[in-house]
Amino acid sequence: MAKSAKSRLAARKQRDKWKAKRWYTVRAPRNPWSYRNIGETIAEEDSMLEGRIYEMMQNELDGDFSKMHVKVRFRITHTIGSDAITEFIGHEVAKDHIRRQVRRARSKVDDTVDIVTEDGFYIRIKPLVITHRTAKSSQKQEIRSRAKEIILKAGATSTWVGIQKSIMDGSLESSIKDAVSAIHPVRTVLLRKTQLIQSGVTVDDGPTLEDIRAEEESDNSTSAQEEIQDETQEGDEIQEIEVEASEDSDVPEVESEEKGDEDVPDYASMKVAELKELLKAAGKPVSGKKADLIARLME
Repeated sequence: MAKSAKSRLAARKQRDKWKAKRWYTVRAPRNPWSYRNIGETIAEEDSMLEGRIYEMMQNELDGDFSKMHVKVRFRITHTIGSDAITEFIGHEVAKDHIRRQVRRARSKVDDTVDIVTEDGFYIRIKPLVITHRTAKSSQKQEIRSRAKEIILKAGATSTWVGIQKSIMDGSLESSIKDAVSAIHPVRTVLLRKTQLIQSGVTVDDGPTLEDIRAEEESDNSTSAQEEIQDETQEGDEIQEIEVEASEDSDVPEVESEEKGDEDVPDYASMKVAELKELLKAAGKPVSGKKADLIARLME
């Protein structure tokens, strides 16, 4: 009994780690994504977030649904309040997408190219070229060297941010395809993987995090005001409809009273045979349904 009492006391004193955790807003890098909100993560302390990898599909990041097979990777570098700031560390094309591209009588030419950008970022890029028909060994070697030349030139003349943009929008892939198509017919060019090996000089361009927060707060307040206005307008419309319905409901009562004063026969309660006799007496046609007969009598 004493042992169980001690264990219960220890359980009460034990801190609930889940309640101690809090949510952080994961934000993309300042340049070129302007601290865009890309998701949420949970941690007990700020130090536990540093170095954490956050992955998402490219179509969720920029809305390009032709890139649903591309996984984008960010790494959390530091936190500011409840915001976790990240850096872009590369991307990777899904392996099943690559397998669907490779078929019989096609050649696959891949390579690994290490580049250093203008601002000192050390990047590893892995291009993949898939030809329409089987290529010779000499053609594969020429395709590999031409693709490597294009990538090295792009790295030497661009910053890390520029390389990111060319990777995400497919412009670097298009440049490689145009260059190697003169050697052999090419079906697809993919940058199947990029990886940030070493960071360089970071340039702080674009809006600050305070500006982004202020903009988000203004957008939220504007959307809340619009919702209130919409609800108010809906309530006014409902009241107008109810008033119109009440006014319309009063009209039939007046008409029925007027008709009652004029002693109009109740044709609806009569049988078809009786209606036909009335029509014969009035010299009108007797063919048709009951509604038609009543309509003729009301004329």
